[in-house]
Amino acid sequence: MEQIAYLGLGTMGSGMATNLVKAGYPVTVWNRTAEKCDPLVAMGATEASSPAEAAADVNVVMYCLSNDEAVGSVIYSDNGILAGAHSGQIAVDMSTVHPDTSRREAEAYQERGVEFLDAPVFGSKDEAREGGLWVVVGGNEGVFDHMRPVFQALSASVHYMGGTGMGTSMKLVGNLIVAAQMEAVGEALILGKKAGLDLNQVMDVLDVVDFRSPLISGVGRSLVQRDFRTSFALRHMLKDANLIARLAEELRSPIPESAAVRETLKAAVNQGWGEENASALVKALEKQADTML
Repeated sequence: MEQIAYLGLGTMGSGMATNLVKAGYPVTVWNRTAEKCDPLVAMGATEASSPAEAAADVNVVMYCLSNDEAVGSVIYSDNGILAGAHSGQIAVDMSTVHPDTSRREAEAYQERGVEFLDAPVFGSKDEAREGGLWVVVGGNEGVFDHMRPVFQALSASVHYMGGTGMGTSMKLVGNLIVAAQMEAVGEALILGKKAGLDLNQVMDVLDVVDFRSPLISGVGRSLVQRDFRTSFALRHMLKDANLIARLAEELRSPIPESAAVRETLKAAVNQGWGEENASALVKALEKQADTML
């Protein structure tokens, strides 16, 4: 059985690390805020004092961190993963980052004889806690096959997308759609409210029509209830929108709708709602509309 180090115990990482422990894997955990390790240690995990220490005595190092800069710090710092890594290991980055970041990681690990997979996930806090994430993976296919049972302990499904950077590319493609749908639901409900519709009845229709989706239903109901408890923070959605814009510019791929959504996200974050759920982007639209749901 794989001996796993899991680094980064935020909204997503804590759920994934918990499911690895529940699946019976020996798990070493590290987090910048050490107190977040306590629940995992109580379940039987071992706590490390640094990423280097976490990586030293395992054969798989997994991490889910907030952005490209955090990934760089955890890997390349004096007490980072590379300081403890050794030949024969597998490193798995489950963060949402730019594909170039994934490729740089792969090159750095290759110099140490470490295999690398980029394996970001779709889903949020509930799916991470319940082992219901959807994992998209880039890297060597043989290494992916070896790691499949570990991914299955975390997920509803696992998808091999191709070489290094293809997992992170797929994550940005998917998050483009997520952000666009979230904005569309907000715009539609505000329009419905201003037209005099009962928003609960609007949602009853949106739950059954041929363009229904779990995201439309889930986000729409939460907006009607004004429930902005955080499962995926608005500031992280803006970070992903910035990554999407950068990738699209590099590839000369038009994203006019995504560009409009990005402006709404910027406005919502600038107005102080960045720590709320990503659906709080509707508050920026409400301000423009001079109405509240």
